[in-house]
Amino acid sequence: MSDMVQSLPTVSVSPLHKVLPPNSNAITWAPAISNTPRVPEFNSRFELNQVLAYVVKTGTAFSVLPLSHVASLCALTPSFSDAQKIFMRVRQPEIFLWNSCLRDFAESDSPFNAILLFHQLRLHNVFPDSFTCSFVLKACLQNLDVFHGRIIHAYIEKLGLQSNLFLQNMLVLLYASCGDINDARQLFDKMLQRDVVTWNIMITQLVKRGDVESAYELFSQMPERNVRSWTAMIAGFVQYGKPKEAINRYAEMEEMGLRPNEATVVTVLAACADLGRLDLGRKIHEFSEKSGFKRNIRICNTLIDMYIKCGCLKDAHDVFEDMKVRTIVSWSAMIQGLAIHGQAEEALELFSKMIQTGLKPNRVTFIGLLHACSHMGLIDEGRRFFTSMTTDYGLIPSIEHYGCMVDLLSRAGLLQEAYEFIKDMPMKPNAVVWGTLLGGCKVHKNIEMAEEAIRHLHELDPLNDGYYVLLSNIYADAKRWEDAARVRKLMKDRQVKKTPGWSSIVVKGVVHEFVAGDETHPQAEEVFKKWCKLLECMRLKGYVANTSVVLLDMEESEKERFLYRHSEKLAVVFGLLSTPPGETIRIFKNLRVCEDCHAALKLISEIVNRELVVRDRNRFHCFKDGSCSCKDYW
Repeated sequence: MSDMVQSLPTVSVSPLHKVLPPNSNAITWAPAISNTPRVPEFNSRFELNQVLAYVVKTGTAFSVLPLSHVASLCALTPSFSDAQKIFMRVRQPEIFLWNSCLRDFAESDSPFNAILLFHQLRLHNVFPDSFTCSFVLKACLQNLDVFHGRIIHAYIEKLGLQSNLFLQNMLVLLYASCGDINDARQLFDKMLQRDVVTWNIMITQLVKRGDVESAYELFSQMPERNVRSWTAMIAGFVQYGKPKEAINRYAEMEEMGLRPNEATVVTVLAACADLGRLDLGRKIHEFSEKSGFKRNIRICNTLIDMYIKCGCLKDAHDVFEDMKVRTIVSWSAMIQGLAIHGQAEEALELFSKMIQTGLKPNRVTFIGLLHACSHMGLIDEGRRFFTSMTTDYGLIPSIEHYGCMVDLLSRAGLLQEAYEFIKDMPMKPNAVVWGTLLGGCKVHKNIEMAEEAIRHLHELDPLNDGYYVLLSNIYADAKRWEDAARVRKLMKDRQVKKTPGWSSIVVKGVVHEFVAGDETHPQAEEVFKKWCKLLECMRLKGYVANTSVVLLDMEESEKERFLYRHSEKLAVVFGLLSTPPGETIRIFKNLRVCEDCHAALKLISEIVNRELVVRDRNRFHCFKDGSCSCKDYW
């Protein structure tokens, strides 16, 4: 092939109008080539050699060959130099043809071939240009190959392409994506020119690494922001547990007059779910409908999650039913929602419908099912689901599933079985698992088992205040005041501070927070007066303060006063004062609802003829007409 190519004169470029079927061979090609400058496809170097032989023999213009195809056949073979000799005979820069091949390699399933081709180019003294570097950098990104990326960076510097903003942005992205965030930031800081893409790359990569503070610092310095900039920052705050900041940034974005895209909608809905901001969530839902985002499955799934976490199970179900296409995420979210709202039977029924559609459950689906069984005491059903994960669906239970089973058994009072279950786990139990057992010990007043659980918790999570408080409460409930005091002293010695209980309610877009005994709220006096009136009605219906939940050594009258100032009671009363009659009141609490508040809110729902929805850290309690959705099992 080399000799044939060498003997050819330089020819002018002619267009390639047509190719013959790829299954043809050189013999059947011959008549076509001899009469017209059209050549067929060829799929091997052998076939290429046959075509070249005929081209040389007939004196056909060399440029009628599909040169990019020639390049791809010869790129990574000993025939590379032959391809070069072909390209010398046409009036087209050789690098254009190799760049086309580089691009195809970079976008293929084997992007490393682009890097191999680049080495061939340098070996055969083909001068690269900015496109060459961009395609090879793309291949490096595909492979997260920072080693060869640094080589390309050196060529960019050598070729004087430092002012090429596209290449600089690719390098920043490559370094950051490969974990070399310091090199990415150093290059970012040295860049003489940056565009909004540069800033967005750096902010997004910092967020991915969990450095939200540095990302926000850069975000604050941006000379220009687009929707991607705001969305990246909002998503960062949501992802790392700062939903308030996320919503604040969204409000600023709205003030700037920027229209949210679908990714923005998803992140803001997630923030609304975390904070219980139903008002904003509904507004975003309405915007999505008007913007044609209704078919976006991710938005629909996030809407389901948002409505569930805001205590609006019916709205979640409406979104679910309205979806034309549902994924396993859709079904799992709805099953989980029914579970935490105390509708276990409906959750299991929905699971059966899902199976009938032919969709297979995943691990998240089973977490929802086990939660449903746990919250309603369905012991046998829970055991069957846990077993069927492996036997029916080939899913290996994770530590979360084992934790659900410990919760199921502990809630039901099967503490010894739960303990044996933990000891037989195939992985080391974490603090959550032992903490779940400890919670069951509190409910069922088992001091011995609680002490065993806390022994492990001291090792696994020594600074978690919740576990100390639980043990102290278990001792206090048994009137073992010295042991309770010893635990509190241990907390003090280890500088473990008790997390204060708080409850929040959103009224007209404003979040109002209350802590136990809160007298700082501007309407505190009105709240206390309203509570006293409610208390009179409650007593007429048989309410007696359950002072046993106040695990402090004090007079009964003081215990009662302490109970009356619990944060969820204050938040509910404020809601009664601040919302129209008949409107559902939604409360969000960071700790578990106590037994006295649970009894009180059942009575209040009946007295004021309102639905009271309380989300604590474990589940939802929907109080209506004097009863609760949890059926007093929580």
